[in-house]
Amino acid sequence: MSAVTATQERTALLDLRGVTVTYRTAEGPLPAVRGVDLVVHEGEVVGLAGESGCGKSSLVGTVLRLQPAGAEVGGEVLVLGQNVQEMKWGPLRALRWAGASIVFQGALHSLNPVQRIGAQIGEPIRIHEPDLPREAIEARVEELLEQVGMAGSRKRSYPHQLSGGQRQRVMIAMALACRPQLVVADEPTTALDVMVQAQILDLLRDLVHDLGVGLLIISHDLSVLADVCDRVAVMYAGRIVEAGKAEEVFADPQHPYTRALSGAFPRIGDPAARYSPAGLAGDPPDPRELPSGCSFEPRCPLAVPECATAEPPVIEVSPGRPVACIRAGES
Repeated sequence: MSAVTATQERTALLDLRGVTVTYRTAEGPLPAVRGVDLVVHEGEVVGLAGESGCGKSSLVGTVLRLQPAGAEVGGEVLVLGQNVQEMKWGPLRALRWAGASIVFQGALHSLNPVQRIGAQIGEPIRIHEPDLPREAIEARVEELLEQVGMAGSRKRSYPHQLSGGQRQRVMIAMALACRPQLVVADEPTTALDVMVQAQILDLLRDLVHDLGVGLLIISHDLSVLADVCDRVAVMYAGRIVEAGKAEEVFADPQHPYTRALSGAFPRIGDPAARYSPAGLAGDPPDPRELPSGCSFEPRCPLAVPECATAEPPVIEVSPGRPVACIRAGES
């Protein structure tokens, strides 16, 4: 059986179909996400990369309908086969934590500073399993802490008594508290040193392998995603501009933006990358003032006149490798 066939036969835990997110602001509509298609299967790690301002977190907010009141969402957001944008509050509340959960960036700001971490991990269990005895909840909390590499006795600690890496592990334990099938990690290694970052990524990868859950991990660091993910999608100005197997996207990027992201992180043992790190001038465009053609054209070193006139078509340079660039496939 081919790898492609095996992936197709796995259950799609998250299926985004033509998703758009537009914020209503005093200055007018702000299109943060513009027609994104993305699938995460069970037992699979999918990465979403891009600079700040490219729409990653806005897209993640649609997974469990966490977008602010001023946001308008279009397309379909299917989680475990259910369109969360059409669900009533009761089923949506049941889906959160038990069906899908999110690990937010900045664990210190996400945890209650005056509550012990054991109580915070146990809270979703008490809500979703109200008949479970207290002793069983305590045992489950200790099991979760041990699952993420911490001693069960640390349940009595307050957040400020833990290191950054330990707090991030607590957030992962909370996300796994109700045994969800899908986990979304939004910049889970932000502000962590490289050693702790590697430990957290290894932990996430092992949990996917051991528990068979699906994981969508968001990061601006393409090298991080290449190391931990099966597939990677690169987002720019609210669109997916390239997607494919992680090692292919990192080692042989086809879109100029993906090349810039890949080149921005020097490779160990590469003197040229060490002394002349690549970069990309400028910033992503303001969503209210998108260029008339390709959104990346003002920053693109390979732009041709045609790039300024129309949105580039999505070209499949190889099976499962879509690229939104008219020069895709060129050497």
